[in-house]
Amino acid sequence: MDPETKPLRFAIIGCGGIIATNHINAIKQMPNAQIVAMCDINAETGAPRAAEVAESTQRSCPFFTDRHELLATIKPDVVSICTPHPFHAPVAIDAFAAGAHVLTEKPMTIEVAAGDRMIAAADAAGKILAVNFQQRFKPIVERAKTLVDNGEIGTLVRVLVVEPWLRTFAYYKLSTWRGTWEGEGSAVLLNQSPHTLDLLCHLAGEPKKVWGWIRTLYHNIECEDTFQAMLEYPNGAPGYITSSTGEAGAPGRIQIVGDRAAVELVGDNLTIYRFNPALKEHLRSNPAPFAQPAADVETLNLPGDAGGHLAVYRDLIDAIHSGRQPRTNGRSGLMSLELANAITLSSFAERAVSTPLDRAEYHALLQDLIAGRRKM
Repeated sequence: MDPETKPLRFAIIGCGGIIATNHINAIKQMPNAQIVAMCDINAETGAPRAAEVAESTQRSCPFFTDRHELLATIKPDVVSICTPHPFHAPVAIDAFAAGAHVLTEKPMTIEVAAGDRMIAAADAAGKILAVNFQQRFKPIVERAKTLVDNGEIGTLVRVLVVEPWLRTFAYYKLSTWRGTWEGEGSAVLLNQSPHTLDLLCHLAGEPKKVWGWIRTLYHNIECEDTFQAMLEYPNGAPGYITSSTGEAGAPGRIQIVGDRAAVELVGDNLTIYRFNPALKEHLRSNPAPFAQPAADVETLNLPGDAGGHLAVYRDLIDAIHSGRQPRTNGRSGLMSLELANAITLSSFAERAVSTPLDRAEYHALLQDLIAGRRKM
């Protein structure tokens, strides 16, 4: 760190949540960052615990139950948001108005219209909005992204994502907001699957059309515990994604097939299939009716998470000092939220929906679900 550069002053809002520990540990490892305040709104049960977290993190770290008081009193450089999903947007917008950068936990928020407002507030304040999609920094993902960006995959042909996220009945009893429209804005789509949806959009881009199907098959919750979707990409390539909190067994996987190569991500393994010649040329020129193209197959074992939350903070702090956008900026983070909302809207409308999503239509649906006027 440049000795002339003052450490960035971070405030954590939602410090009583489980995920806040990851943020605290990451910030404490950064020599150019310090935690200057914490906040949690639950005065009866959350606040004493959250206050203890603040005290143990840094001696005499100020603790607040009102974020507005924190922002006005402390004036932090950066606010890390660890609240439940529905509060991400209002907290972020308040932070931007107070002159702070923002890193919010995933999902960015619960509906795309609120995500638009977060991006607009960041732009108006001249501040950075980042979303905590730490899996983008995993070696296996970075290598796959390099292949895509370098054109080694070629034109998109197909994508497939299968991701089990097993959760027991006990999981949904941990907090009353879990699995509710008001508390989460969805269930597996916005709690367990945002990382998976983000990686799909990060590597293959955002689909232009979505046919979605959500169901509650295994748990006694308001929202979906299982979903699947068919996708159509701008060039006409198809895709399929499925996920559930009631499934176990076979590991999750992401497949991206291109004209020149295909990649498959499973655990820490990245398998690359390089076609020779490219599929378009093979289809056009090979005289044999059933011939497969030659393929050089390479499997790479790339363990590690590149530091997880720490990698996100390193990138964010560098972005703030250098004046660039972080790798997990708000505009790129909005893609996975738009896909999740599109899947839900398509399922209830029983038709395909296009992106960009109709904000008003989705907002009306979500308000009906929260109010109980629509049921799964």
